[in-house]
Amino acid sequence: MRKMKRILVTGGAGFLGSHLCEKLLEQGHFVLCVDNLLTGAYKNIEHLVRQETFEFLQRDICQPLQVAVDEIYNLACPASPPHYQADPIQTTKTSVMGSYQLLELAKQLRAKIFQASTSEVYGDPHVHPQVEEYWGHVNPIGVRSCYDEGKRCAETLFFDYHRMHGVPIRVARIFNTYGPKMDPNDGRVVSNFIVQALTHQPITIYGDGSQTRSFCYVDDLIEVIVRLMNSDEIGPINIGNPCEFRVLDLAQQVIALTGSKSPIIQKPLPSDDPRQRRPDITKARTRLQWEPKVSLEEGLKATIPYFKAALEVRGVQTLSL
Repeated sequence: MRKMKRILVTGGAGFLGSHLCEKLLEQGHFVLCVDNLLTGAYKNIEHLVRQETFEFLQRDICQPLQVAVDEIYNLACPASPPHYQADPIQTTKTSVMGSYQLLELAKQLRAKIFQASTSEVYGDPHVHPQVEEYWGHVNPIGVRSCYDEGKRCAETLFFDYHRMHGVPIRVARIFNTYGPKMDPNDGRVVSNFIVQALTHQPITIYGDGSQTRSFCYVDDLIEVIVRLMNSDEIGPINIGNPCEFRVLDLAQQVIALTGSKSPIIQKPLPSDDPRQRRPDITKARTRLQWEPKVSLEEGLKATIPYFKAALEVRGVQTLSL
C-alpha cells in the first residue's frame, strides 16, 4: 500500500500544476496547492477544493512559506512569452527568489524538491536535438531573458543547495506541452492555432513556419514528472516528445481536425525565437523507462473540444466540430 505523503505543489492552479494536483490526489496523497493566481486560474482547481485531502493557499512564493510537507514540486512561473514578458522583473524574481525560498524550506524540512525547468535554458540551440550536457545559446539581455535566464539561475541554485546542503533535488527540463486547461489566451502556439481556427480568424505563423517544435501531451508529461520525483535521478533530465514538427505542419493539422476555413498568414519572427526545438530523451527512456504515448493527432483531438467549451463559456461563437 502506497504511503500517504503531504505534498506541496507551487503553481498548482496553473496548466501543468492543476493536472499534477489531480494525479497526486488520485495516488492517495494530501496536496497543498500554492498559487498567487497571476497566471494560474482558480477554476482549474475549484473541483478539488471539496476534497478533504486538498488545500489551496493563495501566496507568492517569493515570500517565505512555513508549512510542513514531505515533498515539494515547484511549477510556479509564467510559462508563455506574453505572460512572462508582461512583468519580466516579477518573472525573474519568481524563478530566482521563489526557488531560494522553496529550497530553504526543503533544507529545513529535509524534503525532496522538484524543479520544473524548461527547454528554454537551451535558448536558440546550436545542438540538435538538445541533450542535457548542452550548455545552450541564450541571449542574457533579450525580451525572453527574464524566463530563460531565470530558469537557468534556478537550476544553479538547486544544484548548489544539493552540493552544499545535501538537499534531495529533481530537475526536469520541460519541452512544449499542451492539453486541456491551457489558457486560451496564453499566447503559445497550440492554443493560438486552435483558438484562431475555432473562431474563423486567420492562423498566424511567424516567419515561414519552418521553425520546429516538439509537442508533448499533458498526461504523458505528468506521468514522467511523478516518475522522476519517485526515482533516484537528480537530473537535469529532458522530458518531452521527441517527434519534431514544423509550426506550419501544426497549423495545417489543426485546420484539418477542426474543419476550419481559416487562412494561414505570415508575420515577422519575434526576437530570439528558437529555430529548432526537440529533446533528446535518451536519459528519460533508459533511467525512468518512460517515453510519450500520445500522438499529436490524438492529443489535439482531446484538446480541441476543451478550447471550444472554454471559449463558449466566455460567450465566444465557435464553429461546429
